[in-house]
Amino acid sequence: MAKNVAKEIKLQIPAGKATPAPPVGTAVGPAGINIGEFCTKFNDATKDKMGDVLPVVIKVYEDRTFDFVIKTPPVPFLIKKYAKIQKGSSKGANENVGTLTMAQVKEIAEIKLPDLNCYDVEAAMKQVIGTAKNMGVTISE
Repeated sequence: MAKNVAKEIKLQIPAGKATPAPPVGTAVGPAGINIGEFCTKFNDATKDKMGDVLPVVIKVYEDRTFDFVIKTPPVPFLIKKYAKIQKGSSKGANENVGTLTMAQVKEIAEIKLPDLNCYDVEAAMKQVIGTAKNMGVTISE
């Protein structure tokens, strides 16, 4: 028999650095699951991706057990990482803060493809390019 999902929690947590302190503790604690157990399992599952911010979807069941799914890093995080910038432009596309090559765009699209709502790398690349332009990052050939 399938378990009934009581609650679904979505968080973005740095890989390998989940702690019972906020934001993890304040989101997971009221759901009634063991915060320490979640932090240990998450940190073990993400220790090879240290430095990345990872979205995680936690399904809490009625018997207070849980499962979680770790997604790929957000596109803006990957763009900042590959362009080696601290943050995107405050003026959007009107201010240039960095550049990416098409090879880097393709690499980001391939990383992010499983979590995007498109079927091929070319469509994923268009989404990455749109996000990059809105962040003030130009694309060079």
